[in-house]
Amino acid sequence: MIRVLVADDQELVRTGLRLVLRRERGIEVAGEARDGQEVIDLLERQDIDVVLMDVQMPRVDGIEATRLINERGGPRVLILTTFDLDEYVYGAIKAGASGFLLKDTSPQSLVEAIRVVHRGDAVIAPSTTRRLISHFVPRLPACGTAPDARVALLSPREREVLAEVAGGLSNAEIAERMYLSEGTVRTHVSSILAKLHLRDRVQAVVFAYENNLARPT
Repeated sequence: MIRVLVADDQELVRTGLRLVLRRERGIEVAGEARDGQEVIDLLERQDIDVVLMDVQMPRVDGIEATRLINERGGPRVLILTTFDLDEYVYGAIKAGASGFLLKDTSPQSLVEAIRVVHRGDAVIAPSTTRRLISHFVPRLPACGTAPDARVALLSPREREVLAEVAGGLSNAEIAERMYLSEGTVRTHVSSILAKLHLRDRVQAVVFAYENNLARPT
């Protein structure tokens, strides 16, 4: 059973999400919160697997709540945002969110996203990755900025793979481009995430661009 916490300051949105999820086998809405502080408080008392997190909420917003959850090793966070690629999404992903969806997404897509996040993957398609990075090009560091010390932990091959991940390629596409097996690519990606202490590909993409391992094309 996947235990989900729904966090949104609008009661109508919470009710709609609850009605959608209660029809799904293997998913339980185990709690609701009106703001980020309520999320943190509820997580101290309940066992939650996935948090559906709104961004704009009173007191503690979704970005800060996501950062606190990530710091404490809490459940995975799936951001629900009103605007596609709005300025809050980048901050939420940096804070540790495992992906994002628009609030007008289909019920089927929402359910699948919850299952994907619960498995430990990220809810960002390669095509969306390109759009995400392009949207935030003005916020990326200039060339020559000192990289994170963790970059030195990566092998040359892992840096190549990370650059392809940052370009929005899937494992299969990377394998074809680099003349590797898909299993080898998966191994490289897993090693990259472990060495950099990142939760998923979403954070790996952000890390690559912030440390000049990839640049927008």
